[in-house]
Amino acid sequence: MAVLLLLLMTNSMKAEQHPWEHGRLEVSQNHRFLQHADGTPFFWLGETAWLMPERLNREEVSYYLDKARDAGYNMTQVQVLNDVPSINIYGQPSHDKQGHLLTKADYGYWDHMDYIVSQAEQRGIYIGMVCIWGGVVKAGKLSVEQAKVYGRFLANRYKNRPNIIWIIGGDIQGDIKADVWEALATTIKSIDKNHLMTYHPRGRYTSAKWWSKASWIDFHTFQSGHRKYGQRMNDKTYPIPDYTEEDNWMYVDSTWAYKPMKPVIDDEPIYEGIPKGLHDPNEGFWQACDVRRYAYWSVFAGSCGHTYGHNAIMQFYKPGYPSAYFNKKVWTEALDDPGFNQMKHLKRLMLAFSYFDRVPDQSIILENGTQYDRLIATRGNDYLLVYNYTSRDMKIDLRKISGHQKKVWWMNARTGELTYLGQYDNKVFIFRPQKSGTGIEDGVLIAIDASNELF
Repeated sequence: MAVLLLLLMTNSMKAEQHPWEHGRLEVSQNHRFLQHADGTPFFWLGETAWLMPERLNREEVSYYLDKARDAGYNMTQVQVLNDVPSINIYGQPSHDKQGHLLTKADYGYWDHMDYIVSQAEQRGIYIGMVCIWGGVVKAGKLSVEQAKVYGRFLANRYKNRPNIIWIIGGDIQGDIKADVWEALATTIKSIDKNHLMTYHPRGRYTSAKWWSKASWIDFHTFQSGHRKYGQRMNDKTYPIPDYTEEDNWMYVDSTWAYKPMKPVIDDEPIYEGIPKGLHDPNEGFWQACDVRRYAYWSVFAGSCGHTYGHNAIMQFYKPGYPSAYFNKKVWTEALDDPGFNQMKHLKRLMLAFSYFDRVPDQSIILENGTQYDRLIATRGNDYLLVYNYTSRDMKIDLRKISGHQKKVWWMNARTGELTYLGQYDNKVFIFRPQKSGTGIEDGVLIAIDASNELF
């Protein structure tokens, strides 16, 4: 166990370097992952920071980014414009009354955005720049010609920053104002050749539905959304079967069905501390165990990383500001919540093993369940990982990876703690995790070829 534990700790220390020292981000040769130019894996661990430019001052920006870095996040998603004009905490607008971009003010809107990018860069964090929120475009506040002007402005301002990832869209279907999104994306790409680009769709959609053939999109995202099983909410546009609402793993295969194949990620799953379905607190609130489940389900299904969100943090709620979605917690308090600080265990786990040969493989699991009882498996050539949400009995086929003997561990997903279970013959392995009586004790069964000297 000591060697595996050392590898997990080493990956934690590596995350503190500036990742772009390994070169710019690019898509891996097998089109399923992200990597740096020198071949170093990039496991996207994102944090949802939508309203940072509007609601945080300079000191608060630095404090938030410190906490995000310390919790293992290497990317934060930011709404560059939440309206036209957007107004930041200093009262500075992004545009004048005629809709022209304002860049001449003394520490204006765009200077504050520059500060956010610079502070993130110092901490080794990428900024996922959601250029403008979808509802703003839907409302007609950005035309095709304005999109071209805005795209040129953004691209020229940030093309030489090392820590930019462009995100087109913003909780909207790609066929709504498609010409505007196309103009914005192609304009930025025509100027900025250094940074990856994707599209953030509406809940329960994948960007591949509209943009699978687009020349500007480098990888896909999906938004699995905030609804619980069976929560249709009279939505006649529902694109998925009933009672699959929480099955975010299904979006990976459905995205890969579009060609050409590209990496994919759940860019907006459920948020910690938000009502199930968003609009009724009587439906209950999503908790840390739920955000862990979404993360492991998505990554083990083949996602190239994961984005976490918290109800209080995404809106940076504090006294004096309106609160959305029944949030009552100040954002600084939410930074200590369990889910926010548990995502790093997944990132460390994935980076502890050979990276680019990893595939989803449900044949590892015998006698699987459905919904919460569904086990999900991923493997490389000489290791396998199986996530178990409910601590149910597991029958695992150890023969799916190399080796006559397998070393087996259990990792507590809540704490990251490893328990060595022993060395076993190459056969079907039966295991029942122990519950501690403290609620959900989800975790990962880890099996490794015993002849692998690294472990």
